[in-house]
Amino acid sequence: MDRLWAPWRTKYILNPKKEGCIFCKKPGENKDRENYILKRGRHTFVIMNIYPYNNGHLMVAPYRHTGNLEDLSPEELGEMMDMVVECIKVLKEVMRPDGFNVGMNIGRVAGAGFEEHVHIHIVPRWNGDTNFMPVLADTKVVPMSLDEAYRILKEKFH
Repeated sequence: MDRLWAPWRTKYILNPKKEGCIFCKKPGENKDRENYILKRGRHTFVIMNIYPYNNGHLMVAPYRHTGNLEDLSPEELGEMMDMVVECIKVLKEVMRPDGFNVGMNIGRVAGAGFEEHVHIHIVPRWNGDTNFMPVLADTKVVPMSLDEAYRILKEKFH
């Protein structure tokens, strides 16, 4: 049997799971680097997904806690889309993906991990980024550390 070692995941495994909403807690802590917050707007912010599908997996969320897209104001919705566009521009410049998956999971049945706080996922994709690992071993290989990805992306956000 082959083993794929991922010692950086030990922190997740050993630490008790925190209660509450990460999209409310993280921006309130004012520890942007530690929390992987790349940009703050008036109504929304950009945060890295710490369990990414691919390097550069970002999320845009409003500061206001709601699980309903229809509850957001036109200003919040507009700024969310502006942030998504900026994320795509930065990712194109820094990581040069061949495409993107952009979307929302609204409700647990739709796959929302945090169903009580709407957010948009931006996942960069590259030709050939799917290999045998997810298919045969149910394992995703993410080649760049979160800290390195944060460093190179943070430089490009205005």
